Amino acid sequence: MPDHSELADRPADVALSRPEPLAKGFFDYKRYRLTLHGAAQTRDVVLAGKVVAVLPIDPARDEIVLIRQFRLPAHLANGRGDLIETVAGRVEAGEQPAEAARRECAEEIGVKPDQLIELFTYLTTPGLTDEEVTVFLAAVDASRVPGHTSAGGEQIGVVRASIDASIDALTLGTLRNGPLVIALQWLALNRGRVTELLRAGNLAR
Repeated sequence: MPDHSELADRPADVALSRPEPLAKGFFDYKRYRLTLHGAAQTRDVVLAGKVVAVLPIDPARDEIVLIRQFRLPAHLANGRGDLIETVAGRVEAGEQPAEAARRECAEEIGVKPDQLIELFTYLTTPGLTDEEVTVFLAAVDASRVPGHTSAGGEQIGVVRASIDASIDALTLGTLRNGPLVIALQWLALNRGRVTELLRAGNLAR
């Protein structure tokens, strides 16, 4: 078998100072002084923590369930702040990612998953934040989702879309939400395996 050890993240031999608070809002913003390979550096980090993103899929209807909500930073970036997104949210204290994924589905699309499969984890912007997203595939009955939900004061539109139309939108570049783009790329590559994965019952930890 090929050796993939050079293509794996690994721990670094780094010495960190105690972090210095710079600002506190929805997230903490802190400054670290560190020594890496004998060189002193200073890095400022937004501490955002663990996040889940969920791609709800209805294999019987060949549909996925997405949400639409306003994001001010997206509006400031390009004037298109009314985003199509995956179900997503923060992992709360004492909560496991799979528990957060189930809770976010119930809150944002109004149904809990019949089945939940953990796919992969990635870092959103590791040069700026420690935010780490775990992506799940959730089997749902799309016919049960309402048209709108309200979670944490946010007004959320619920969108049912065919898998074909969703992958077409990805190809056309009309979607810019990072977790959604990454989840749809996974789906485009693994669409033929979804039924097998669900049948195997590879439930999330």
